[in-house]
Amino acid sequence: MSGPPDVEEQPTDAWHRREHDWRIRLLQCGNVLYSRLYHRITVHPPCPLPRRGPAILVCNHTSGLDPLLVQSACPRVIRWMMAREYFDIRPLRWVFETTGVIPVLRSGRDMAATRAAMRALQQGYVVGVFPEGKIESTRQLLPFHSGIGLLALKTGAPVYPAYLDGTQRGKEIIRAYVVPNEAHLAFAPAVELRGLGRSRSDVEQATGRIQAAIQVLQDRCLGSCGGRKQHDFDKFDRKRL
Repeated sequence: MSGPPDVEEQPTDAWHRREHDWRIRLLQCGNVLYSRLYHRITVHPPCPLPRRGPAILVCNHTSGLDPLLVQSACPRVIRWMMAREYFDIRPLRWVFETTGVIPVLRSGRDMAATRAAMRALQQGYVVGVFPEGKIESTRQLLPFHSGIGLLALKTGAPVYPAYLDGTQRGKEIIRAYVVPNEAHLAFAPAVELRGLGRSRSDVEQATGRIQAAIQVLQDRCLGSCGGRKQHDFDKFDRKRL
């Protein structure tokens, strides 16, 4: 039977205490080799996630390869909120289930997925979110969905912004995985959300602050991440083809 399990039917402790499972550690080691050797990723500064406890990692979305690239730079296991249809890719479904990926419906607000993310944060895990909601082929950030602000304010978990760019941007998922890419990844400290409540206006303000933090990272990356411009990435892409 295809498709992911219904998150509403999963026990709240179904993934409890599995962050140090040997299968997950083995997948992490394999992913580091794949992302750092087969692809080339430059990370600056290092990942600031806490060594333990809940956290939300928020990143812009450039391709289906993004979760692997970001995870390769983070010692903590990231439980990504990912489009439900990716679970239909049979070779990857076991990986998603093993690493605790949270399936999300693209159409409308998926409250079941939001509740699953809240449970994961309550249990002390790191939840990864692409708040643009879809892959963007240009460097123009799409408006962030307000669900990220709601998740942050309801759980009180710190939100860490990340910005990713590179030759993987806009590629179809198979090409992004198979063709070697060069990427740059930047992190920043947690976004300041103290003083905000849970009203609609507070949620919108929190969402705006999170997007602004990633916009600042993008500006810094374009100016200092090796001085790379889009035509440099394109030249690398053509060279490796």
